[in-house]
Amino acid sequence: MRLISNYLFKVVYYLSVSYFTYLMILITLQYIPIKLDTAFLNIKEEAIQFKHYQIAFFSHVYTSLFVLILGISQFSETLRKTFPKLHKNLGKLYILLVLFIASPSGLIMALYANGGIVSKISFCIQAVLWFVFTYKAYQYVKKKDWHNHQKFMLRSYALTLSAISLRLFKWMIVSAFALPPMDTYRIVSWLGWVFNIALVELYLVTLKK
Repeated sequence: MRLISNYLFKVVYYLSVSYFTYLMILITLQYIPIKLDTAFLNIKEEAIQFKHYQIAFFSHVYTSLFVLILGISQFSETLRKTFPKLHKNLGKLYILLVLFIASPSGLIMALYANGGIVSKISFCIQAVLWFVFTYKAYQYVKKKDWHNHQKFMLRSYALTLSAISLRLFKWMIVSAFALPPMDTYRIVSWLGWVFNIALVELYLVTLKK
């Protein structure tokens, strides 16, 4: 049962992440070269006037894409066993990008999130947890506690994937219900990352059985 669960999880994981990473690349390309009046920024007329928001936004958009791709490699058993040094270096880069750029910039952006206080609280919690989980993964790998390192890397990457799940849930809700845009955004601001964390915790529980 455990082997089947692991296999199915990996198949769904790699297929889903690979496809949605491709979609995220297309989204990121909209902001190359840097533009202040395209896509999502068209509804951030006030926030985008602040220099610190501009820096946070583009830092977040550009680094999050690399973090998304780097994270995929960290769960490849083949890479970990065949090229352990490469696995280690890619993991270091993932952790550095999250801790020093992606998470802090995400926290700044959270303070200007659409949807009012409900969305702002959600994105702030997410940014803080992203930092904490990634830092815990770093602490455990330094102690050579591989079991807990992997658990917290899974949690960290679950939050990385929220960039994808948020958009997926938004599409599903818009397709199924006629909710006002801001109501939809408030829902997905929580659902996008809480669902991912719940899924990871469920997976970790099944591993114990």
